[in-house]
Amino acid sequence: MNNLLIVESENECLGGIGKLEEKLKLIFLDLKKRPFEKIGIIFDADKVGIDIRKKQIQEKINLIFGDNSEIFSIYIMNIKGEGELETVLKEIKSKDSTIADCLESWQECLPTEKKLKQKDFDKFWIQIYQRYDCCTKTEQKRAGEKCNNQKSFSKEIYNFENPILEDLKVFLRDLGENDE
Repeated sequence: MNNLLIVESENECLGGIGKLEEKLKLIFLDLKKRPFEKIGIIFDADKVGIDIRKKQIQEKINLIFGDNSEIFSIYIMNIKGEGELETVLKEIKSKDSTIADCLESWQECLPTEKKLKQKDFDKFWIQIYQRYDCCTKTEQKRAGEKCNNQKSFSKEIYNFENPILEDLKVFLRDLGENDE
């Protein structure tokens, strides 16, 4: 039997908690054709926190799956109970981040109404870290191709042995194990 992993991402069709219900309905219909033993969901805590986010997700699962919701496992990306993937990536960066770190000063000099929300700032910080702190000048000329998330993960610019990731690793290992 197969397992399924649903990951919140603005680059994917899901796009956030608001579209989770739609995705769950599609999965429910798909279960008749190809059953899943386990379904994992990874979402960001954002500012609402772990408990509220898990409750929101569980409510949507229960709405669609009712008594069949035991196949679901939920993991919430966070640092100290809040944040998202970018917050975690920022925390586990392994290369010098001089250029990206200077964004703090840039953010401070902006008028209050122009400041980026923390979520947007962290996304911007990651982009600058990947492109200007971790890519060569030649790669920067083709940043969309050479300095994107996919390429960055293969460049060892993040410390995937960081203890912050232990809970996520356990979640993914458990999801990957079949009971058969």
